[in-house]
Amino acid sequence: MLLSGGLIGLILGLRTFSQQGMFIVGGALSDRFGAKVIILSGCIVRVSGYLLLAFGGSLWPIILGACLTGVGGALFSPSIEALLAKAGTHSEAKGKRSRAEWFALFAVCGELGAVLGPVAGALLTGLGFRQVALAGAGVFIIALVVLYFCLPAAGQRSQKIKIVPWWTTFRQPRFVAFIIAYSSWLLSYNQLYLALPVEIQRSGGNEKDLGPLFMLASVLIITLQLPLARFARRVGAVDILPVGFLLLSAAFVSVAMFAATEPPEGWLRLLPSVSFVTLLTLGQMLLVPSAKDLIPRFADESTLGAHYGALSTAGGIAVLAGNLLFGSLLDRALVPSTQAIYPWLLLALFPLCSALALNVICRPLRS
Repeated sequence: MLLSGGLIGLILGLRTFSQQGMFIVGGALSDRFGAKVIILSGCIVRVSGYLLLAFGGSLWPIILGACLTGVGGALFSPSIEALLAKAGTHSEAKGKRSRAEWFALFAVCGELGAVLGPVAGALLTGLGFRQVALAGAGVFIIALVVLYFCLPAAGQRSQKIKIVPWWTTFRQPRFVAFIIAYSSWLLSYNQLYLALPVEIQRSGGNEKDLGPLFMLASVLIITLQLPLARFARRVGAVDILPVGFLLLSAAFVSVAMFAATEPPEGWLRLLPSVSFVTLLTLGQMLLVPSAKDLIPRFADESTLGAHYGALSTAGGIAVLAGNLLFGSLLDRALVPSTQAIYPWLLLALFPLCSALALNVICRPLRS
């Protein structure tokens, strides 16, 4: 079955929303039933989604399959982050790897997958969509088996477990302010897919230039994430967070500086794009592990999943709202002009405000 470009965009949008919108639910379920069972359930749901994509012969099974792949991610992502936080807390107490370094290592592993995934997908593309979807199901069946044997089981408690409702997560004004300020990170990083192609078009490039730039981001994460996490540990998570957001802001300003000028010939035309990707990635590497390291300071161990879910859901809402706002504004940046500067400066304003806000919000967390 062939789908139009509009339907493909709709399905991808529903898939993204089904994951981002369900993060808080997945985290709350993890707190209630334990991380392991929810992670395994997420794998099963995602396998079901891929199977529907592979064998769905009409539009609705395709839509349902895409949404199930998103829901699966929403189930296991907050659960994994909660487990990492607990492992990092115990490791740090023994003088070993810190929580932030555990999250940094997790980011490196994820980036390796992001590099290898498109390569594997390219190799399978010639076989047809059904084969690609079945390969995706196969990957998560393997993950299901490995995680079943490797993940720790929920510990047995002699006392009755006190279940804290997930909505109490939002009864902490400081935490709500934290996730709102932090949400501009995902809005900013999403501009790799929304704003970067606009800048490449302004500079006279084409979609082929995106590949090397994405590879640059992956190489930076794989090689520098762990050293930067160790540096952030020495500085302190509270102090490094604003620095990360200032780097995000500088990434947008670096493009705004060139937006009104005619691009030079040759590879120099990509200099603003390279600066943008580099600064954005460096900022992300500093702030993401540090922010996730701070979440246990807001949460009891019994509500870690819900707190990590809320953090991700806030970012997803920011991306959806930001894409609606900037989708049309970025049209002004397609050709060199004074008007092309303004969308980039507006984008720079959000992480700049986050840097200032987090400096105040996190002040009591300094230890």
